[in-house]
Amino acid sequence: MFNNVQIGRIAPNFISVGVYKNCLGKIRLSDYQCKKYVILFFYPANFTSVALTELININERIAEFRSLSTQILGISIDSPFSHLEFLISKKSQGELYELNYPLISDLNHTISNKYNLLTKDGFSLPALFIIDKEGIIQYYNVQSLLCGRSVDELLRILKSIQYVKKNPGQGCPANWKDSDKIIDSYHLKLKLYAKNLYLKKMNKLCQN
Repeated sequence: MFNNVQIGRIAPNFISVGVYKNCLGKIRLSDYQCKKYVILFFYPANFTSVALTELININERIAEFRSLSTQILGISIDSPFSHLEFLISKKSQGELYELNYPLISDLNHTISNKYNLLTKDGFSLPALFIIDKEGIIQYYNVQSLLCGRSVDELLRILKSIQYVKKNPGQGCPANWKDSDKIIDSYHLKLKLYAKNLYLKKMNKLCQN
């Protein structure tokens, strides 16, 4: 789908105006390089119901992302002033409270174009990019406009990426969680893992 945005490549840099703690300021993606993982959280626009639930869910779990040395950056095609109005109005309604990560303006569509997410109607598709401390894209996912994303799954993927980067030669199997066993990429050990997994499934079937 993407031409110049791929896993294993440097994430396209950008600089734009963001809103954080009701203050406007410039945010540059490269400022986080060598410091933190970054999750770019693209959503279509402010005041949309699905996006609001996602923003709230991420905000409720922000301590977990911070413990993983990860910065969340929300991005939509709205102006900085729309972001500010969105935050203030939702806070007054008791919905969004205080957002603990920035919302970035992509009013001129520069960022959405760089990441090939712009729709024919001028919105950004809902997308997630996980970028490591070296500025390399390790994961991306694009959703339908009306399908909400799972924060639990996002955290699971983030943890698995950080694990395999810290442990070369090891891999995380399907549905891996941070307390589960890992896969060794060495061929014989991988065969042993598959054999044990098969035996466990057969034992369960026999017991039933």
